[in-house]
Amino acid sequence: MIKPLIEQRADPYIYKHTDGNYYFIASVPEYDRLELRRASTIAGLVDAEKITVWTKPDSGPYSDLIWAPEIHHVHIEGQQPTWAIYFAAAPSREIKHDLFQHRMYALTTTDADPMQAEWSLQQVDSGIDSFCLDATVFTHQGKHYYLWAQKGPDIPGNSNLYIAEMDSPTTIVGEPVLLTKPEYDWEVIGFLVNEGPAVIKKNGRIFIGYSASATNHNYCMGLLWADENADLLNPASWEKSPVPVLQSCYERGIYGPGHNSFTVSEDGSEDILVFHARTYTEIVGDPLWDPNRHTFVKTICWNHEGFPEFGKPSEP
Repeated sequence: MIKPLIEQRADPYIYKHTDGNYYFIASVPEYDRLELRRASTIAGLVDAEKITVWTKPDSGPYSDLIWAPEIHHVHIEGQQPTWAIYFAAAPSREIKHDLFQHRMYALTTTDADPMQAEWSLQQVDSGIDSFCLDATVFTHQGKHYYLWAQKGPDIPGNSNLYIAEMDSPTTIVGEPVLLTKPEYDWEVIGFLVNEGPAVIKKNGRIFIGYSASATNHNYCMGLLWADENADLLNPASWEKSPVPVLQSCYERGIYGPGHNSFTVSEDGSEDILVFHARTYTEIVGDPLWDPNRHTFVKTICWNHEGFPEFGKPSEP
């Protein structure tokens, strides 16, 4: 039976840097700060020192519900290598009375050590003025891409996945491209959601794992993929699994697996899935305020066709 790696940390992101260290960041139950930890092994992250790199202000446009941070080291040709922490934040209630008015932000620094850095904050504008969150970035064939979830204009539901090219760690160029919207039965339970994208490249393809439905036991993972030589900004380049690739395991009590990210083992020989899940289904009150979404990790298997097989969330 798999056990949580780190308890009470949702939306987990583990990044292995070129210095050999793993960097871990996630949503904290209070949704009030960005907390970073570092270790030389994945297991070492459990007891690693937690550094608060940013705390939300008491009021203003980014002072509530700090969600889903990711840390990346971005190096765009001709620009300084930059550490960037992407996250979503909502305005204080006196500004917007509707709870879910998140926009995307980034903390950046060109300091070498993110654990001791001076950070600067700015908004990342997607070009669409609506609820947005869950940004990730990746580089492919010399181009840099921004990938995120957003409520789309004239599209029913809560969030869809969009992609755009980047010309700096905090700006995109061109129009956002819609990659997927909730359409299958397993994507629309409770809420119509496609969110939490994460990228892994393997076997000549670009894969995007993402999450769907409400954040209770119905939460699950979907999968998109494109050929590595395709135009990633062309929606026709992408295919979508008609079935979820990771979902609740009722037999062993791991529920609502999702908001995944990817990392690698210490020796680089294995790909690792990082995700959060709960160990019970009876949630008192709003699932948003239930603190017990825990961080799990498990090894990814690859089949003979070159596709990832995630198995059950309860399997180590």
